[in-house]
Amino acid sequence: MSFFHVVYGLKIAADFPLPGLVIQPSGPSLDVVDVWIRLRQNPDFLSSVFDSTTDFLYCSPVCDAYGSPNLRVGMLAGGKYYGFFYSDGPRFAVCHDGCEIWADWPESYTLEDTCTYLVGPVLAFVLRLRGTVCLHASSISIDGRAIALLGSPGAGKSTTAAGFAELGYPVVSDDVVVLTDKGNTFLVQPGYPRINLWPDSVQALYGSEDNLPKITPTWGKRYLALDQNDRCFRSEPLPLGAIYLLGEREAGLTSPVIEELGGTVAFTTLVGNTYVHYLLDREMERRDFEVLSSVVANVPVRKVRPVKDPTGLSALCESIAADIRHTFIRESKAGA
Repeated sequence: MSFFHVVYGLKIAADFPLPGLVIQPSGPSLDVVDVWIRLRQNPDFLSSVFDSTTDFLYCSPVCDAYGSPNLRVGMLAGGKYYGFFYSDGPRFAVCHDGCEIWADWPESYTLEDTCTYLVGPVLAFVLRLRGTVCLHASSISIDGRAIALLGSPGAGKSTTAAGFAELGYPVVSDDVVVLTDKGNTFLVQPGYPRINLWPDSVQALYGSEDNLPKITPTWGKRYLALDQNDRCFRSEPLPLGAIYLLGEREAGLTSPVIEELGGTVAFTTLVGNTYVHYLLDREMERRDFEVLSSVVANVPVRKVRPVKDPTGLSALCESIAADIRHTFIRESKAGA
């Protein structure tokens, strides 16, 4: 039996329902499935594939408590598969054309644990193999357009998206923003109806980390469900309206400051915030440069300087919303 999902614009068939993803009540016809996900199937085949590693393309500079890289990526079965090896146990074999993923994990692990990698970097890499540009960002909807929120680790991309959700704005995607190139416009593909948050963010937003469920029984991270309590998930693609880079919080500010980024600075900002950039070959990089150059030429890119006080999240969200609405009004007048 197969379970069908649609995420990041991909039609997926899997052996088990994937946690957090919406099950499609009537799956697509089998000939239009983009990715087949085989979970813990054919262990003899998997063992032979995972034991066939010939070369590691990437080893994470971040290591676990035992000194092993958190992630190693290598070629398997003579180049037929890319192998993703995570130090805590799960392994993925991604077919070279991105149409098939095999996965297994230790007995002490769970499907929920494994899916934290599957629906993040592994599926993002599948999109990269298919020529799609992905930003490491979150996205919300304002007046029918998608707004992407970029930032360095810890800048508050997911936290800010949660702030928008609590103000009634639909969320399009968390952590991975997938851009479909339509020439001078770009569509942001929807993710799935969750925002994953670190415990300190949950505590700041909701008073206690225990007020949101864990994404897995063994991880400390929590998730905000976007299909409950009047929160909204936008399940259709939206045109990209603007990109905001979240800067460091500044003690001397009394209100957020929003500044235009243009030209080379905007371009290098986007390049530096692409997803799984460490695995791109030259053709993927060329595609990134081509698409992101067009994004900078056609979509506003701005930097946000937030106030130091984290309780000002609502004001930050409203400042961004007011800024982009002002931009939409200017564009409308210019078009008229």
